[in-house]
Amino acid sequence: MSLESEAFAAGAEIPSEYTCEGRDVSPPLRWSGVPAAARSLALVETDPDAPDPAAPKTIYTHWILVDLPPADGSLPAGVTPERLPAGAREGTNDWGRVGYGGPCPPIGRHRYFHTLYALDTTLPSLQAPTRAELEQAMAGHVLAKAALMGTYQKQKAP
Repeated sequence: MSLESEAFAAGAEIPSEYTCEGRDVSPPLRWSGVPAAARSLALVETDPDAPDPAAPKTIYTHWILVDLPPADGSLPAGVTPERLPAGAREGTNDWGRVGYGGPCPPIGRHRYFHTLYALDTTLPSLQAPTRAELEQAMAGHVLAKAALMGTYQKQKAP
């Protein structure tokens, strides 16, 4: 299974449009090679370098999507709840908000991992889950996963 974006290459800088210094909208994503046995997909964007890459203390969650259709597909830039595929919904990020919260590192260059999971089940009982709730629900159900990592460092002085 693979995950990529037309906005940035694997390991490259995420354009500011998708961060707190820009429009703070989700980047376009596309995936392929989903296992035939998959019943749903889940997507999680995390920053393992929070708050400081030199001394990380937590994995910060920026975005969660659950129950995406189990097929090769894509999401457009700036996807909104109304533009999500039928049945898909967003989870609660570490800002305590449902939806996308783009990169906004307080110090240094951080890595942002977009991880797509192919699951052998659907997760209809999860409504706006946190990452911990999603991970618990996915335990034992992951058929495959793919990740796309981009980096970002604030351009403007704090």
